[in-house]
Amino acid sequence: MKLHTLKPAEGSVKTNKRLGRGQGSGGTTAGRGHKGAKSRSGYSKKFGFEGGQMPLQRRVPKFGFKNNNKVYFKAVNLDVLETLAEKIKSADISVQTLVDNGIVGKADKVKVLGRGELKSKVNVQAHAFSDTAVKAIEKAGGSATPVK
Repeated sequence: MKLHTLKPAEGSVKTNKRLGRGQGSGGTTAGRGHKGAKSRSGYSKKFGFEGGQMPLQRRVPKFGFKNNNKVYFKAVNLDVLETLAEKIKSADISVQTLVDNGIVGKADKVKVLGRGELKSKVNVQAHAFSDTAVKAIEKAGGSATPVK
């Protein structure tokens, strides 16, 4: 075997049909079938068009209401803060600390909730707190500071 004798396996390489280049290239329709909009030049289907059938976006009814002004929070519980405080060995937990440790995304707003118990004294900064979370943090000797 030498470099100049290498060639693809038999039957693995096919030449493309040259369509639309006259009778000798494989017929009159050039692979577009007979007549109709799809056979014409300049044809482009409208988005969501289903050939005249009632399209999906019109078949499915509108439902409900989406409030564009609602603020969505990412919930972080006290047991998560406890494990994080043990891991980083720091008394201060900010939103950036939560982002750095992969608990929330950088665009998320954080609300601390009261599930679990907090043993270590931590100063927590978040966008919102539940009443039970604030009581538990202050009972452990820490502080809950809201961030804008």
